[in-house]
Amino acid sequence: MSTSVTAEPQSTAWLGLAGARVLVAGAGGIGGACALAYADAGADVLVVDRAPAALSSLVAEAETQGKRVDTFAADLTERNAGARVVAEAVSRLGGLDVLLHAVGINDRRPVLDFTEEEWERVMHVNLFSLFGLAQAAGRHMVAQGHGRILGLSSVSGLLAHHSHGPYAASKGGINQLLRVMAREWAPHGVTVNALAPGYIETPLTAGHLAHPGKREELESLVPAGRLGTPAELTGPALFLSSPHAAFVTGHVMYVDGGRTLV
Repeated sequence: MSTSVTAEPQSTAWLGLAGARVLVAGAGGIGGACALAYADAGADVLVVDRAPAALSSLVAEAETQGKRVDTFAADLTERNAGARVVAEAVSRLGGLDVLLHAVGINDRRPVLDFTEEEWERVMHVNLFSLFGLAQAAGRHMVAQGHGRILGLSSVSGLLAHHSHGPYAASKGGINQLLRVMAREWAPHGVTVNALAPGYIETPLTAGHLAHPGKREELESLVPAGRLGTPAELTGPALFLSSPHAAFVTGHVMYVDGGRTLV
């Protein structure tokens, strides 16, 4: 069974994100949806991605919705890129209150089929880029005495999906890295959490879902009976970024239609 879900427009004023300075890493899929949601909540949003075309597409989508997001291109897998990107964000936004890291790739093959270089590529994009960016953001937020950091994990960080070796390892690493950051930075008013989506329809999953029968197979594994949408990650992201989540840290929030229950 597959049904579309459209959220009714609701006021986001209660979140207290108006004027918040938000850096989003990743312009497509979930990252792009969250960037637009932050802008809708009144935040000042800067989006970084290594693909200029993805940034241009997001800006155009924002304009059609009457919203504004600022962008710039950078490759977060480069050495010291995290520090450079955070410095740019602080300069453009006048500070930094929220970081959402939503950069990731997958390579679906059995573990025996990977070379070390191919393994390293997935880990670099998914985990190394998060470390550099979150460390730099954390350094800034610890100094100012407040901040919110979110990283995009996955149900694959918990479940043993076939042909997900490096991806699953990177997501499990994200979970634990963010938990350690949460532990270390909690005394300084900085919360660190992970969003772990289940099976979501994004550009990253489009090719996989195009295989005959794959969509139906995945839907059968989800108690909710359907796949999720990027928009369904925006509510959890906004809440965890808000003042209302000041006592929520070190948490992996599964947004998966119940996939991790079975």
